Amino acid sequence: MTAQPNAQTPGGPRAAAAADFLDQRTGVAKVVKEFARKIFPDHWSFLLGEIALYSFIVLVLTGVFLALYFDPSMVEVHYPDDALPVTMQGVEMSQAFASTLHISFHVTGGLLMRQIHHWAALLFMAAIVVHMFRVFFTGAFRKPREINWVIGFLLMTLGLVAGLTGYSLPDDVLSGNGLRITDGIVRSVPIIGTWTSLAIFGGEFPGTVIIPRFFALHILLIPGLIIALVSAHLMLVVVHKHTQYPGPGRTERNVVGFPLFPVYVAKAGGFFFVVFGVLALMGGLLSINPVWNYGPYDPSPVSAGSQPDWYMLFLDGALRLMPGQAEVVILGFTLSLNILIPAMVVPGVLLGILAAWPFIEAAATGDRREHHLLDRPRNAPVRTAVGVALLTALILLAAAGGLDLIADHFHLDVFQVLRAFQVGFLVLPFVAFFVTKRIALALQRRDRELVLHGHETGRVVQLENGEFKEVHRPLTPHERWTLVSYNDYRPLEIGPAEDANGIPRPGYRKERRRQILSRFFFEDRVEPVTPAELAAAHAEHAGVAPAARHEEIGAATR
Repeated sequence: MTAQPNAQTPGGPRAAAAADFLDQRTGVAKVVKEFARKIFPDHWSFLLGEIALYSFIVLVLTGVFLALYFDPSMVEVHYPDDALPVTMQGVEMSQAFASTLHISFHVTGGLLMRQIHHWAALLFMAAIVVHMFRVFFTGAFRKPREINWVIGFLLMTLGLVAGLTGYSLPDDVLSGNGLRITDGIVRSVPIIGTWTSLAIFGGEFPGTVIIPRFFALHILLIPGLIIALVSAHLMLVVVHKHTQYPGPGRTERNVVGFPLFPVYVAKAGGFFFVVFGVLALMGGLLSINPVWNYGPYDPSPVSAGSQPDWYMLFLDGALRLMPGQAEVVILGFTLSLNILIPAMVVPGVLLGILAAWPFIEAAATGDRREHHLLDRPRNAPVRTAVGVALLTALILLAAAGGLDLIADHFHLDVFQVLRAFQVGFLVLPFVAFFVTKRIALALQRRDRELVLHGHETGRVVQLENGEFKEVHRPLTPHERWTLVSYNDYRPLEIGPAEDANGIPRPGYRKERRRQILSRFFFEDRVEPVTPAELAAAHAEHAGVAPAARHEEIGAATR
């Protein structure tokens, strides 16, 4: 029995007719054909962005399920005496908290969906942060991708806001304490802080409208903005073509990899189900945010071991490290620097440097070329050192968010732990910058020696004149190209402040600022290997190779 040809199957002609109908009216075939032939490079680090995308898809799917059952009302009710859990029976609570309990204990699959949703949020933020620092350390933000970098930063910021609004919806003790901190931060803003707090909460904290407002933001506005920014981000990736690591045949004018269809479509589909499967296993096996253990929000019970989700820990840690005496009274108005500085100034400076870095580096280099090949982090010592310093500061702040737990588990004085974190935050980022920069420069010097002398073999031979020398194995052309193909920037040289007639030169101050910036970036640098140096090194090692071959022949005859 033979199989029928595809053209005679009922699905074939119908699908072809439908595709032809759509193409004649929209011209979609040309777009699909062009997009399907788009080439994408292959490297494991490029999957970080895909993990963020797939986590967001899981968030949307589970969020739709939860929104069908969640009631964002702050009306006070008594939990039914015949409902689970037993510890909450008859307890007065908001309708939002009651509906959270109902989803967890009485809706089929409700608790699983809640926990998958929460784990997906944590993974979404983790993937975005790691992806952004991968882009940062490899220089993938350079022209023409500065706008895409800003879009990625906005996505990270929206992720933080989405986490805050979603985390607050159950209206339990833990999330209520987080809202209380949010209210204090907003009120610390001079002049407009109090009015802004009243507008957000609809009156004095906590009010009766914050949960419905956060619910609307969490399921409508923020997801809509994230979808729009993700679409723009992916569109720009296609327009600019994907960056790639240096390698054989890879230049600034091409992309070496596989077409989107069928290779990457199949890989992306499989990877999505891997991410979904891992999140489903975590949601089913790992308990997270058991709100029935905390109880409904009440301003009186505050636990010492209350920490927010990991991506907000840096803010909580900054508030803990700031001395409480930093308050200033001006004309009868209290300026709460002990809240304003750690909650707004410190995160603003750290995250502001990260957001503006493409433009800072472009000003230092003066480079206006397009870059599609990625950097090795060692070849950009200042950029790498700044990135490590930022990570050090943020990790220290996140760890400080749990300093009470650290003191408790290790049986330490909490005030000594606090003082250690305060000193560490002021000192360790600068130490990390200096050490990382020196390591990067040392690795550049090692690469330079490899290019000039090759790999050490551990074999020592005696030359005809009696001199002993070590045999080095020359680098392959690909290895040599990888080590020498990087941008060699120098500190900016500018003209004098005055022209030949003693008149101040226009634009001198701007050039002077750029010169100071470029010196910060490139004053400590390792000169790349020149062709003359490479030729001299090859000539120096030319006499060693015959002696090595003579030694091998002698060993063979013996």
